[in-house]
Amino acid sequence: MSLIKILEILAILVGAFSGFIEARSKKMDVVGIFIVAFITAFGGGTLRDILLDKRPLFWVTHQEYAILIFLLALVAAPTITAVRKIVSERLIVVADALGLGLFSIVGVAQALEAGMPVFIASMMGVITGIFGGVLRDIVCNEIPMVLRDGRPYAVCSFAGCWMYLLMQKAGVPVDFCMWTSALAISVFRLVTWHRGVRLG
Repeated sequence: MSLIKILEILAILVGAFSGFIEARSKKMDVVGIFIVAFITAFGGGTLRDILLDKRPLFWVTHQEYAILIFLLALVAAPTITAVRKIVSERLIVVADALGLGLFSIVGVAQALEAGMPVFIASMMGVITGIFGGVLRDIVCNEIPMVLRDGRPYAVCSFAGCWMYLLMQKAGVPVDFCMWTSALAISVFRLVTWHRGVRLG
């Protein structure tokens, strides 16, 4: 299995987790939990594939991704309330930051594979990183976090994507570039959140 696929699976799981928590906080039933987790996990990648004109979509090609989210939703529905009692808000923020890092680097790497110019590839990384969360918040009747949080979010993704591009251009091994850049995005997001850094 390629590193991109490994990162993609990890990103899907982390994205689904944040979707489970958000949906349950809105007191949704199992159908709602599945839908919110599904769009959080697959929203960014779907938009990326549409913009890159890739068919079929990545989760259609790999139906096991969708099946995994379905099975997890069945388990999450009765247990997530109990989990929320022991899971702090900080851990949820960590999960969201990890998803941002993983999705962003998967997006930029796949855009490069599709032959996109570097700036467009970086934007594809940002789109992949943030769009699932945007859809999650819209469905849950919230202003998207990227618009209301005030702290660097898309900026973290954009900076990390360029870190990946520059490291790759410098001849650094691709695997190291991907792991390091994904981690950098997540850490940047967590540090700015913890310190209350705000844009503007």
